[in-house]
Amino acid sequence: MRTTVSSPSFLCSPREGSRVRLLVSMALATAAALGASGCSSIPEPGAVRGVYTFFAPYKPDVVQGNVVTTEQISQVKPGMPRTQVRDILGTPLISDPFHAQRWDYIFSMKRQGYETIQRSFFVTFENDAVSKVEAPALPTENDFVALISRRPLPTNSPKLELTDAERAALPAPKPAAAVAPSAAATPTGAARTYPPLEPR
Repeated sequence: MRTTVSSPSFLCSPREGSRVRLLVSMALATAAALGASGCSSIPEPGAVRGVYTFFAPYKPDVVQGNVVTTEQISQVKPGMPRTQVRDILGTPLISDPFHAQRWDYIFSMKRQGYETIQRSFFVTFENDAVSKVEAPALPTENDFVALISRRPLPTNSPKLELTDAERAALPAPKPAAAVAPSAAATPTGAARTYPPLEPR
């Protein structure tokens, strides 16, 4: 006995069903691609980044290379030997044996919820002495500390020294009162008696 089941009216036709299956498979493929890439290519507004950072699992900071500031790079002069450059700037991140006359200094820092910081410059040598330094505008030490600080630095630093006008306005110190000499040259304490150490 053959039974015929008629499809309800809410089910799709075979042609519409294939479209639905195609859309579902495309949505699943897009979600899988975004999950695999970690959504790193999607730009995030600041507010969304802050919420994401709050709920995201902790990721440690990744710091690579040498931190070089304006104060350090200003100490490197032409004619300086390699050992002195290494003492000031640190060991270069890239020292290629095929380009032995060039040291590359690269710095990068990745922090969760912050933009990635990347800087690079190089020092060229001639006869083991500095011939040229090509570096972009580097931050000062204070600027770098403010950049990596998670909390804003205090702007009202305490005043540690008076100006000449403030020193002149200070009252003159009072002379110390003269102390009258006492009758006894040495201080005297309570009189005590002790038993003899050995019997008489």
